[in-house]
Amino acid sequence: MSALGRVVRAGLGRRRLQTTVMVLTTLIAVTASVLAAGVLVASRAPFDRAMTERAGAHLTAWFDDRRTTASQLAATERATGVSAAAGPFRTLSATPRTDSDVGGIPPGTTLPELTVAGRAETGGAVDRLDLVSGRWAARPGEIVLAAGEDPFAPGDRLTFPDLPGAPAFTVVGLARSVTGTAGAWTTPAQAETLADGNGRSGYAMHYRLRSADTDAQLAAGRAAVAAAAPEGALTGTRTHLAVRQEQLANALAFVPFVAAFGVLGLAMSVLIIGIVVSGSVGSATRRIGILKSLGFTPSQVVRAYVAQALAPAAIGCALGVALGNVSAGPVLGGVEDVYGGAPAGVPWWVNGAAPAVALALVALAALIPALRAGRLRPVEAMAAGRTPAAGRGRWARRLTGRLPLPRPVGLGLAGPFARPARSATTAAAVAFAAVTVTFAVGLGLTLGDIQERRMLDAAAPVVVETGRGPGGGPPGARAVPAPGQRAGTPADPADIEAALRAEPTTGRFYGAASAAVRASGIPGRTPVVAYDGDATWAAPEPVSGRWLDGAGQAVVTQRFLDAAGAEVGDTLTLTEKGRGTTVRIVGEAFFTEDHGMLLLTGTDTLRALGLDTGPHRFYAQPAPGTSAADYLTALREAVDGTGAVAHDNGGNASSVIAAMNALIGMLTLMLVAVAGLGVLNTVVLDTRDRVHDLGVFKALGMTPRQTLAMVLTSVTAVGLLAGAVGVPAGVALHHHVTPLMGSAVGMHLPDAFVDVYGPVLLSLLVVGALAIAVGGALLPAGWAARTDTARALRTE
Repeated sequence: MSALGRVVRAGLGRRRLQTTVMVLTTLIAVTASVLAAGVLVASRAPFDRAMTERAGAHLTAWFDDRRTTASQLAATERATGVSAAAGPFRTLSATPRTDSDVGGIPPGTTLPELTVAGRAETGGAVDRLDLVSGRWAARPGEIVLAAGEDPFAPGDRLTFPDLPGAPAFTVVGLARSVTGTAGAWTTPAQAETLADGNGRSGYAMHYRLRSADTDAQLAAGRAAVAAAAPEGALTGTRTHLAVRQEQLANALAFVPFVAAFGVLGLAMSVLIIGIVVSGSVGSATRRIGILKSLGFTPSQVVRAYVAQALAPAAIGCALGVALGNVSAGPVLGGVEDVYGGAPAGVPWWVNGAAPAVALALVALAALIPALRAGRLRPVEAMAAGRTPAAGRGRWARRLTGRLPLPRPVGLGLAGPFARPARSATTAAAVAFAAVTVTFAVGLGLTLGDIQERRMLDAAAPVVVETGRGPGGGPPGARAVPAPGQRAGTPADPADIEAALRAEPTTGRFYGAASAAVRASGIPGRTPVVAYDGDATWAAPEPVSGRWLDGAGQAVVTQRFLDAAGAEVGDTLTLTEKGRGTTVRIVGEAFFTEDHGMLLLTGTDTLRALGLDTGPHRFYAQPAPGTSAADYLTALREAVDGTGAVAHDNGGNASSVIAAMNALIGMLTLMLVAVAGLGVLNTVVLDTRDRVHDLGVFKALGMTPRQTLAMVLTSVTAVGLLAGAVGVPAGVALHHHVTPLMGSAVGMHLPDAFVDVYGPVLLSLLVVGALAIAVGGALLPAGWAARTDTARALRTE
């Protein structure tokens, strides 16, 4: 080993604490960076690759066949901004029913509505389909289904009772469209035969656009297509960005806050490593002089100190890459390359770029103090002691000496002014920790609010299912009795309402009915929840506008507004079974149930469409002083024999939010630990530099307890100042990142979910910063208290 290598190894061996701190800081920074960048890139890669290989549709548009013809739609391929088009394809909206046993689903089970398209082949200029199994439909009576979660296989049989002649189909294949342009495909001739022109049939066109990277570019493409088609013919569109967001929402929601932790980790790495190397230079000035007197050049001294930072940082980077990939596994667990069968993983270049950037920053942070070491003259370095110049901080000691404070406390308060640069770095380390803790606490509170309010009607502790509607569940749910079980008789909503009113422990309640209708601008059928009674007390958290308070009103999410191309205040046309009505969007709310694509309205809307308005469920809250458990027991007795079932409204915990909380906790603990170790390292250096002063103080009568108080007081003011700066910065970071997390899933977060900090919590967070500073100083303070007076006086 070369002489330079022996110097580097000896330096690392002497400073095990500092080496550990550098390993941990780079470990955290690289872990968070690999996780954030890896999830962002890896989650998008399968979809983006499939869009390119399969010429996926940037824009899929559906048209009313009563307002346009196939030849008119074919001309829209020349619309401004369109680079390629496929279609028109005849489409049908139909509700299938199993005509054979399908993966445990018995014959006669009604399935959710499908959009069936007439298509002659899988290829084409746009939206080339991937035939997963079987073959393509070639004759009447054959159908190809979209591959998905349903357990279909070639050979299964379906009927469509709501199409003319109630045709029967045999499944001959399963196929996949990148952007989900249809739920099933049959021959063009059969689709044309089944089109009845009553609003359940239409046309679909698939477009590739020259510019399709942003929502604004896609909106421009949609406007151009709408202008090229006959007026009023366009009924709905779907973009590839909306599809990607639906598929990747859970994974992309991790990216903003993990990226924030990564930036904090990198910043703390630069700071801590700068502190460590600077402290090493300051405490080893005489050793540097000896090295130079033995023939080491300034360049070799600089390289030695930079290498002492890079060696542990390289270990931290290697561990960080490994931990980042392991942490990315659960996040990317639901993101698979369905077109190639390979699970998504962190790309190789992310595993290389993240540690490379971290090491470059470490080298830069270490270079500045290392250059100072290289410029030291041998004679001056060998003659220098570690005690600060006598004049440093003298004015602060005189000032604190006049205060009515115990002398050890006054000396401690004046201590940071003896080495202001080192005190500033200590304050910065504590400030970063305060930012991290404040940010993490805010994220935890925000995620807690989302967990609690993400499902509709979550504020109601008790639910009574009447058994009416689609299996008492959401629109499109299957009603499949267990083997040997018979379907029960639905309860009369009037009987349930009477029982709720008669129960003396009932506080308040309302009913809700479910349906599925067609909404203007939304392809396919839109699930609707219609409220009967005052549901204001359990309404979803508002984002803008207001809650329902009259007839003909609706409340939706931002995702619904984007899909419909609408805003709060606009009207939507709802149609079903040949009848129509309009509703005005009076508010935007936050909820994730049914992917946020539910339309909330009153039962008057269903009545206008000729649909059943009887509530499928009742949501109830007990009177004050009655527990939910006691109320549920009483309510079960009250509805016994009516055919209704009462149960608690729980069990809706999100595993994604639980994973987020776990990751936030892990990253926060690691960053706070590093900040504490940084404080520890700085106070150790400062205490050793002042060990001669400590000997003088002890010789003059300072007790170990007073010494402990003096050292801890020296970091108290620093901790309070850091908390006063770091806590507001953490609040600002939280207010910036949380809306980005909402945007990742296509939602606006309510202000109540973002404004989670109160005066008491902010005060506690500032105290927490003080606790981090004091906690980091406890060990060196104890060492200072135990130091022997004679040994301290002999130290230069």
